[in-house]
Formats: sequence, C-alpha cells, structure tokens
Amino acid sequence: MIPFKSVLITGGGGFVGSNLALLLREAWPSLRVTVLDSLKRRGSELNLPRLAETGIEFRHGDIRCRDDFDDLPAFDLMIDCSAEPSVQAGLGGSPQAVLDTNLMGTIHCLEAAREQGAAFLFLSTSRVYPIQPLNDLPHEETSTRFSWTDRTDIPGYSERGVSEGFTLKGARSFYGTSKLAGEQLIEEYVYSYGLRALINRCGVIAGPWQMGKVDQGVITLWVARHFFGRPLRYTGFGGTGKQVRDILHVADLFDLIRLQLETPECWDGRVYNVGGGREGSVSLLELTELCVKETGNTVPITSVPETAGVDLRVYLTDTTKVQADFKWKPARNPARIVHDIHAWIDNHQQMVGRLLA
Repeated sequence: MIPFKSVLITGGGGFVGSNLALLLREAWPSLRVTVLDSLKRRGSELNLPRLAETGIEFRHGDIRCRDDFDDLPAFDLMIDCSAEPSVQAGLGGSPQAVLDTNLMGTIHCLEAAREQGAAFLFLSTSRVYPIQPLNDLPHEETSTRFSWTDRTDIPGYSERGVSEGFTLKGARSFYGTSKLAGEQLIEEYVYSYGLRALINRCGVIAGPWQMGKVDQGVITLWVARHFFGRPLRYTGFGGTGKQVRDILHVADLFDLIRLQLETPECWDGRVYNVGGGREGSVSLLELTELCVKETGNTVPITSVPETAGVDLRVYLTDTTKVQADFKWKPARNPARIVHDIHAWIDNHQQMVGRLLA
C-alpha cells in the first residue's frame, strides 16, 4: 500500500508521464490520477485516448501559467514529469523558453504542492553533471564503443559509472542548469516548509509510446528509422557511432517509483542517480546492430565527425545508492527495450508512422 490517495502528474501527456499514469492506475486502481499537460510536444495527443480508457483525468494546462493549477482536483502527491527535455534547447538563440519551463514552471509546481501539503517527486536528469569533467574522464576506444577506464582518485567516478558525488562545477547546458536549479529549489522547500520530496536524476529513458527525435528519444528514433527504412547519421566524436549511454526502460523506472512510494521515510529531499547502469549501456553502433537484428532491415548511415559543445562521449549511471535504499535493479536490457519499441511501432504503424517515419 501507499500513503497517497490522489496524484497529479505534470507533463502527464508525454512519454514518461503518461506511462507512469497508466502504470499507477494499474497498480492501485483506487488511486485518483490526474494529468496536466499543454500538449506542446508533437504526438502527446496520441496518449489521451489511452488515459481516458482507464479513467485518468486529463487537464489541459501549462506549468508556466500559475493560474492553470487553480481548478485542479486536490492531490496529496505530485510527480513532476514536465520539462523542456532537449540538451540543445537555447543553443543558437535565447534560452528563455527552456528557463521559463524548467525553472519558472518548477517553481509553480512547488508552490502548488506546498499549498496542497502534497509530497513531491521530481524527475531530474543526469545532465546536471557538467560536460567537460565528464568528457575529461579517462577512456579508451574499442571496436564498437568508447569505454571509461578504471580510476579510483576521481570523486564520484568508478568503473560502475557516475555517482551522486561527482562534481557539479562547470557548464552543463541550459537544460541541465535549469534542472539543477529546480533541485536546489526543492532543497529549500524541504528545509523551509517541510516538503516531502525525492529527486531522481534520470539518464536516457526509453520504451513504447515515445515520439523519438534526435535530441530526445534517440532509442525510439533509431528503431523507427530501421523499421521504416529511413537514413540515420552518426554525429560527433569522429562520426563513428561509438558514443555510449546507459538506457532505462520506462517500466523499470516505474518499478523504482513504486518502491519509493511505499517507503515514505525516504522522502526527505534526497537525490538518486537512476539509470540502466553499465549492464544497460549501449553505443550507437551497438544500437544499430540491435535494430538490424530486431527489424531485419539495414539503413544507410552517414558520418558527421564534428562534435557539438553539449555532446558527451560516455555516460554511465552508478546506481549503487538507489539499489541499496530500495532493493531495486533494472530488469530490462537494451535488447528488450529495442524489442518492445519495435513491437509497439509494428502494432501502431498507421498512427505513429507520420511522426516517426
């Protein structure tokens, strides 16, 4: 059982928010679930019938507008999935849009939770860790990927990946900075108002119903391009496709959140790194091999050697802390993630083809 009766999920029309809403309703049928979303992201509207079928209430609203919280049903838990999620946001122009959403929007969410006396679960990002220190970590190049090499003298870094103790000093993108600022605001709300809060710094989350793009949702994009026979590009770090990320199935994220909801004594503002870990990591080159095996299709892939200033060579999540506190471990590997996405696309070709092809 969980000590909550009504949950509000901001960004609940998006990939993560809608999946969490449906899984919450499945796990606890008596839990009232309301989602708030502006439907700004293309494809979010496709989730509305899924939500309605299970009795989840949708409210059209924008977290940037404080008034949009006024007439919502009462809630005792907020899960904040709303964000401008692109690391490229603000580059080549003004950062105003990403800051309005990820900073001012988070303030509005926190105020709504404070007024309701609700607990607050914040989905942050591994992008709070600065770019240059990550790219400066010792590495080697193998036939299919870049790999970090063992060092024991760098705080927050080990063969398992990056832990919560890694440095936060340095530039990280406007997206990462806005999310880190949100974390720091949560810390103040916990201290000043006794807000019950948890922060999950998530890496790459993937799974069915994600409308993948180059800058957000790359796993779905890769599977979809193979499915529909469309070209791809390896961009940055020589254009070889050897960049590595660990990926986490959205269902594995829910499995963790379920355990967190059942452990109220941990809701004191603590921060967790959440991801697939070393075992759940894949390079773009390895992802291509998985997609070819899953779909049976090979697509042309060109090479763009130049590296953008926000790109990372490798990122792996050290999940030691969250595993210890909640006895949780991801159960679905990259091959399973690719399979689930492929099955979803295959079953919904007409609906998602115009977005993903």
